[in-house]
Amino acid sequence: MRRGREEPGWLRGAPPPRWARLAPVAALVVLVLAQAVTPGDVELGYFLAALPPVAAFAYGAVGTAVFAALVLVLLGVPAIGVAHARGSDLATVAAVGLLSVVIALVRRRRDAQLVSVRTVAEAAQLAVLPPVPPRVGPVHCSGLYRAAQRGTLVGGDLYDVRAGPFGVRALVADVQGHGLAAVATVAALLGAFREAVLDDTELVAVAARLDRRLRVEGTRPDGAEGHPELFVTAVLVEFPPGQDLVRLVSCGHPPPLLLSGTSVEEVAVEPGPPLGLGLGGAESSKVAEVRPAPGDRLLLYTDGVTEARDRAGHFYPLAARVPVLSRDPGGLVRAIWDDLLEFSGGPRDDVALLLLSLDGTAAPPGRARGLREAAARLGERGGRSGLPKAGC
Repeated sequence: MRRGREEPGWLRGAPPPRWARLAPVAALVVLVLAQAVTPGDVELGYFLAALPPVAAFAYGAVGTAVFAALVLVLLGVPAIGVAHARGSDLATVAAVGLLSVVIALVRRRRDAQLVSVRTVAEAAQLAVLPPVPPRVGPVHCSGLYRAAQRGTLVGGDLYDVRAGPFGVRALVADVQGHGLAAVATVAALLGAFREAVLDDTELVAVAARLDRRLRVEGTRPDGAEGHPELFVTAVLVEFPPGQDLVRLVSCGHPPPLLLSGTSVEEVAVEPGPPLGLGLGGAESSKVAEVRPAPGDRLLLYTDGVTEARDRAGHFYPLAARVPVLSRDPGGLVRAIWDDLLEFSGGPRDDVALLLLSLDGTAAPPGRARGLREAAARLGERGGRSGLPKAGC
């Protein structure tokens, strides 16, 4: 799944579209026919001299040469009646045609280089931040990533979902800054997270490992501080094996949204300090626990979503829009992105969305509603109608 905003294929080194190849031919036919119905004292044929350079952007060297030769014939053969070019005029047209062939040759070589470079770059970026799979263990996943810097697949946001001996763990984070300048930090954090999924028994230990990794990233090889203001906001999620339970740790990140039917509310997780600031808060971060009902989903996001503004300066109302967009047949994550584009005309920051749910998402609506109503009747102390919520 491509996460960067798409550019037209022919601007990325792909073969030009059909209309670009047909345009010079159509212009040639129109000019010849127009000359045929134009009085003899008006010559339109000399406009044909401009067509070989146009053809150079749609055809290769051979095709451009054929096009230039055809123009020379039309201009140099009086019997055809298109024009009556002679001497220096024909020499000028021939020089333009030759130059067009050179342009076409150089363009083709540059296109091949561009395709090769983009292929390697995209493969490298996707190796750093691959698309989230639709399922990781018992957890269903749906993700979307859009980088703010045009033409890139990775920016300053990141997400990942991994299964390990301590359950399925997910990470959504936002690195200070965006674009290619933040990719090295993104790669380092993802590597640390993937190791922590296998090694660390507690979710707070995962946060502490990420914090240490980030502080190392902010230190120069000589031991001095290289980027003392480098920090990351993050939220970590854990689905322990064999339990209908979700644990969360927030490090200065926007709170996840819990989607229960048509209701949406923020998960009550006490945020600790962002990672990398050296405040020592990662080890003491508060763990929130939520017991989701069948059909509940957890939406994690970065501030590129909620801080997107419309022309009037209003922020995007994610929580208010989710109940409406959840009915979109194309899926909630894609619907949010389309709605965000329409709202803001294109976010100015990286955007990451991650939707997670346990296998219970397939429960019939009636059964899920009944379970929530039963929990509401029994849960005077549960804190939330239909979905008991544990404290941080």
